[in-house]
Amino acid sequence: MLTPTARVLALLELLQTHRHLSGGELAERLGVDRRTLRRYIRTLEELGIPVTTERGRHGGYRLMPGFKLPPLMFTAEEALALALGLKAARHLGVSEATPAVESARAKLTRVMPAELRQRARALDENARLELPPPRSPGDERILGLLASATQARQRVRLDYRDDRGRATRRDLNPYGLVYHGGHWYVSGWCHLRRDLRSFRLDRIGEATPLAATFDRPTDFDAAAHLTRSLATLPRAIAVELWLDTDLERAAAELDSHIGLLTPADSGVTLHGRTDSLAWFARQLIRLPFDFRVVEPAALRDELRRQAVRLQRLAEAE
Repeated sequence: MLTPTARVLALLELLQTHRHLSGGELAERLGVDRRTLRRYIRTLEELGIPVTTERGRHGGYRLMPGFKLPPLMFTAEEALALALGLKAARHLGVSEATPAVESARAKLTRVMPAELRQRARALDENARLELPPPRSPGDERILGLLASATQARQRVRLDYRDDRGRATRRDLNPYGLVYHGGHWYVSGWCHLRRDLRSFRLDRIGEATPLAATFDRPTDFDAAAHLTRSLATLPRAIAVELWLDTDLERAAAELDSHIGLLTPADSGVTLHGRTDSLAWFARQLIRLPFDFRVVEPAALRDELRRQAVRLQRLAEAE
């Protein structure tokens, strides 16, 4: 059974979580009557926490607008969720944030009860997150600026250098950020190309917010757009295959950037492009289901060469 002190703290948490709650709602959630609720409200006021009362049909209680309470209260589940999130943040390629992540983790650990601290330590030491390792250092400043611009629907100007070292200046309506394959990307409407584009953050030299704003398409999926963009990069050799499986299994076995998958003829068609048939053949050899190469014929030749090599290695054992 909750003590009066515990109920006062629960009341404070409810007021922090919700902008406005009626007296009836608060009393019901706390399991007390209206008179007891008013006593708890007075207790908060005596502690210097300003609670405003709104009378009338739609009246209720709320914390005074603008009031921020420094200490935070977390349930055990919330604290474990934060610990797991901090663990994931170490692997997101933003090296400048690493000291802040470790500092936040240390603070969280210090205030945890002993049992919860042990659970968090067990999670940290034994859980493994299969996130791709960062392949390039991230710029926390640019990441934060683009996140803010995306939220505010604010156009930005990018000084960008592509994979061939060519520099351009782009005005971009940022629609979303994605961490994929060890890199951060921003996707949105590029005013230079007048089309949707994705840009790697480690290739952005400078990002500047502009005064112009924009409306983001309601159905835009930044991750799906990036996957399509990477799968259809204008590489040298076009590849088409038929896979003897269903779409769900094909997507589970193949990296998303290898090509576009579509259901077809009691199987799945894969359309992709590559600069290396040897690399593409290595991705196919490990598949647990059958497939047929539609084009190019050179890919079939490469698969035969690799099959001969594997046979030779097996016989050498």
